[in-house]
Amino acid sequence: MKIEIRSDHVLLDGYVNAVGRDSRVIPDRRGGFVEQVVPGTFARALGRGKPVELRLNHERALGSTVTGEIELLEDSIGLRAKAKITDAGIIEKARQKKLRGWSFGFGKPTDEWEERAGAPPRRYLKDLDLREVSLIDENKLPVYPATSVELRGEEEALMEYRMSEDAPEYAEIDPPSEPDPPAADVRTSQAGYIARRLRLKNGGKKAWT
Repeated sequence: MKIEIRSDHVLLDGYVNAVGRDSRVIPDRRGGFVEQVVPGTFARALGRGKPVELRLNHERALGSTVTGEIELLEDSIGLRAKAKITDAGIIEKARQKKLRGWSFGFGKPTDEWEERAGAPPRRYLKDLDLREVSLIDENKLPVYPATSVELRGEEEALMEYRMSEDAPEYAEIDPPSEPDPPAADVRTSQAGYIARRLRLKNGGKKAWT
């Protein structure tokens, strides 16, 4: 994830999840499994046009695909996110290098399982309902893939969460500006400039009477 820090916003660009690649072992009650998101899965989810929220740590809302704070697309690598965030708290976290990566939450998966001798089973995610993409900060670490039951509206929804392994790269494009000098200092500087011009026009002779 690339993070550009500007004076009044933060730009983020990175991969939330790679497709066609085994995850690390995800713990579950059976002992764990690895997971692959089948190419095209995210594109199908996004193609339905449902809003995807942008959040901090799966909790605080920062925007959505509808209001324009985040753009999502699937390319040959995976689910790519581009976000522009004007929230002052996020800008400060970025300046302190406290943002750690992406995570996403989904429900209603369509999957297939592959049993493997001497290795954890492999789950293939072929479809899902992409609910939200989150920025993760230092308060959410360590974070592990997890499953939880949440109340969404009036329905109880089984939500699953996965965190990206895309490490952040920081660049401060617009460093914090220095405060303007006091008005008296500005007048003094201008007066000195005028005096130098008068001396030059008079050949170095005394300019004032």
